[in-house]
Order: sequence, then structure tokens, then C-alpha cells
Amino acid sequence: MAKRRTPEERYKDNIRKQQQILEEFAAHEIEWADDLLMWYRIRKQEIPDDQYRAVAFFRNKEYLMKPGSLTLLYEMYLRCCRELPGYTKEIAFDLLAFRFTMYAEVLKTGGYDGGTNRG
Repeated sequence: MAKRRTPEERYKDNIRKQQQILEEFAAHEIEWADDLLMWYRIRKQEIPDDQYRAVAFFRNKEYLMKPGSLTLLYEMYLRCCRELPGYTKEIAFDLLAFRFTMYAEVLKTGGYDGGTNRG
């Protein structure tokens, strides 16, 4: 007969699963941050300050020093997935840029922007 897990064991398992989800999210968004920068370079456009702030937050792994920030960003990601239209070639850049604008807003609202806004 299988041993029943204690509430503490179940809690630790849940925390570990949530941590893994957030780590995968961060790795995914770091790649998208790099892609967004590349797309701006290809278009020969300057990335807006708010989007750059969100890109830097992921690329510099600032979320490691700011507890709770990655969870807020993940919640915004899920909201964008639910509420924005599906990605197509024609609007992929605009949707990604919008998502990073929303990340910047979440960081600012949550107090995680570190007062480094250049705008």
C-alpha cells in the first residue's frame, strides 16, 4: 500500500512545482526579450523605455533579487494569453511589444522598477 503524503510533503511538492513553472517562464521570457531587441534592431527603431525596462529586468535576472516580481509577471503573461488575439506573423511583433509594455507596467505598479525609469 502506498504511503500517504503528509500535508507538509504536499505543500513542499506544490512549492517545487510552482518554482519550476516560474523558472521555465523566466527562461522563456528571456528568449522573447532577446527576440524583441532583435526585432527592433531589424526594424531600425529605438525600443521604448518601458519595454526596454522589462527586457532588462528579464535579461539581468533582476527577479532573483526581487521576491514576488516573477509571480506578478507570470500572472500578466497568463492574462495576455487569455485576452490577446492569437499570434500571427502580421501581428507577432506588436503583441510581443505590448506584452513587454504590460510587464513594465506591472513592475512599476508592484514597486519593482527600482526607480530606474528613464521616461
